[in-house]
Amino acid sequence: MAFSQTNQTVRPNIIYVFPDQYRNDACGFWNLKGFREYRNSKGDPTITPNLNQFARESLVLTSAQSNNPVSSPHRAMLMTGMYSANKNGVPVNCNTNSPQSTLNPASTTIGDVFSQAGYDCAYIGKYHLDTPTPNDPNNPGHYVENKKEVWDAYTPKELRHGFNYWYSYGTFNEHKNPHYWDNDGCKHEPYEYSPIHEARKAVEYIKNTGNIRDPQKPFLMMLSMNPPHSPYNSLHDCMEEDYNLYKDIPLDSLLFRPNVDRSMKKMKAAPYYFANVTGVDRAFGIILTTLKEMELDKNTIVVFTSDHGETMCSHGTTDPKNSPYAESMNVPFIIRYPQKIKPRVDSLLLSTPDIMPTLLGLAGLDKQIPTEVEGRNYSELFLDEYSSIPRPTSALYFKYADGKIFQKSMVNNYFPTSRGIKTAKYTLAFTISENRELKEILFFDDKKDPYQLKNLPLKGNEKIIKELCKELGRQLKSINDPWYKEKILNELISYK
Repeated sequence: MAFSQTNQTVRPNIIYVFPDQYRNDACGFWNLKGFREYRNSKGDPTITPNLNQFARESLVLTSAQSNNPVSSPHRAMLMTGMYSANKNGVPVNCNTNSPQSTLNPASTTIGDVFSQAGYDCAYIGKYHLDTPTPNDPNNPGHYVENKKEVWDAYTPKELRHGFNYWYSYGTFNEHKNPHYWDNDGCKHEPYEYSPIHEARKAVEYIKNTGNIRDPQKPFLMMLSMNPPHSPYNSLHDCMEEDYNLYKDIPLDSLLFRPNVDRSMKKMKAAPYYFANVTGVDRAFGIILTTLKEMELDKNTIVVFTSDHGETMCSHGTTDPKNSPYAESMNVPFIIRYPQKIKPRVDSLLLSTPDIMPTLLGLAGLDKQIPTEVEGRNYSELFLDEYSSIPRPTSALYFKYADGKIFQKSMVNNYFPTSRGIKTAKYTLAFTISENRELKEILFFDDKKDPYQLKNLPLKGNEKIIKELCKELGRQLKSINDPWYKEKILNELISYK
């Protein structure tokens, strides 16, 4: 059944799939000929046959970055195209202990723009952009979970930002026992592995089962799977058929990166994490197969990416994300648009806020990009690798921490603890103490040292540090970042 539209301009459908905590190196195709030549580090030993085939048909970016590599802050940047947490509203993960970290209801999101442009818009899976409130539709006056610190949340219709089809939840980490709220607030508990269940709901939406979308409109469908996000400790957290592919491989062969701390107990998580990588691949394959069966594949832009990566024992850090390390910041970004985007590998240094305007540009809606968007529209580069438009030369890194506590352990101030910059060759990040003094510097030559084993000293590298700090200051100034407003580390960073 071919897709039909009544208007003269046939706009593409868009399917945006972003599993949580899926690092770029977990894409199995990086070990294959035609892809491995573009990386100076070796990919994880994962089994991702659907993603491998998809990559062969797509533009694959080697260097897409999650600028604030944590769930909620990334999602806010993605949805609004804005770096600034002061504008998008989300400096840290959304939960009841962080009541002022919630998506700004006044912001114009990707769903708002596509909806206003005549798209049918669907959101499936993890949302994690609302501070939980006692608004359980099945138990008014109560939170959706009975915990001291509430993370999961129900998003009411007035906060769905243009998404007319809703099958979602805030955040909930039981991969084989998920739940969702639908358009009308009815809760569903399918007792099914969440990526597969969400793929089935995506199939229903694509096929328009039960007339759940307007077939005369193009559609935008965003699907956020929770795996391979933690937990990844046992067969309760993944499918056994996927775990069996990794269970007999020695742990030091699964986590072979030279920066891995093999003394960490988390080493045991590797086969479960990679099992969920494969589980996500199976679910993604279901969606791709349906698109082809429905003859919708030719006019549908499909993106596969993630909100952030996973360190998985690299650098000895217990934080799986929220760091400037490549395992945390570097995410997959694979985009297919048949007969429009030439399949290839590109080193474009894409930042999270660039995604919204770029997708709007690809859909022919560049004039609808909101003026407040801080990201760049790179659709012309996607469509023409030889385009003369300037390529990004760097990507920002952000990290916030909880600030002042005002009552009942709740925080109303968020401290801008780290800022940094990533270029094609270098990673530079500064962390400060509460009194705004320099606490830590991470500085890596990513070309010579792809696993970031050697933290380089400032002495002897003054020239490149000066250049990087000048670019960092310029970008922080352009978005009116707190570091610029307070002139933090202005003895190092030039804010001119």
